[in-house]
Formats: sequence, C-alpha cells, structure tokens
Amino acid sequence: MFEEHDLFMLVSISFEQQVYDVTKFLEDHPGGDEVLLSATGKDATDDFEDVGHSDSARDMMDQYYVGEIDISTIPKKTTYKPPNQPHYNQDKTSEFIIKLLQFLVPLAILCLALGIHHYTKSS
Repeated sequence: MFEEHDLFMLVSISFEQQVYDVTKFLEDHPGGDEVLLSATGKDATDDFEDVGHSDSARDMMDQYYVGEIDISTIPKKTTYKPPNQPHYNQDKTSEFIIKLLQFLVPLAILCLALGIHHYTKSS
C-alpha cells in the first residue's frame, strides 16, 4: 500500500526535531493507521505526548528513527501580502457621462448652428 519513506512523523524531544519513518508501523499501531497518517508531515510532539505512551512505546521509537531536522533549513512563515494593483474606479458612471457630453455638446452646437443658418437663409 505504501512505499518505504513515503510517510514521516516529526516528533520533537528535548527541543530537537527528530524524524521517524513510521511506514512499517502503520498496520501494527494500536490506535490505527489514521492516527499516524493525521500526524504525517508535521510536528507530532503534542499528539504523541497527549496520548500518554508507555515506556515500551517510547523505546520502540528507536527502531523507526531516521535523523534530525536542521531547523535553519525550514522556511520562516511569511504573512500573505497581495500584489499591488492599479486603482480601480468602481463607479465609471461619471467617466461615461463626461465622454458622452464631450460628444453630444459639440454635436448639439453644430446642429443649432446649421439650423440657424438654414432658417436665416430661407427667410
């Protein structure tokens, strides 16, 4: 079902990050494999300590020990900052009215001038 080294459970003991490959222990874990799977890929110290494992369970961990994590290689959490975007004018109605008036006012003046010219010429 799982390949070796697919699953890891991180446990911090004495302020040292220690890695345990628990893949081979999934089927034998008394609490079921779901417990180990839910702790995969994170610091499972609190989960492990909250259960109150026996001394024999703690001794058993040695056979699954892989190594320690160099904490300096773990990226620091950063807060999300959205990218700067140009100002968006949600109310474009005023821009539309101004452009419409810039077109209609000269057209109305032209029509008025043509109407006056035509009226005065025919009289």
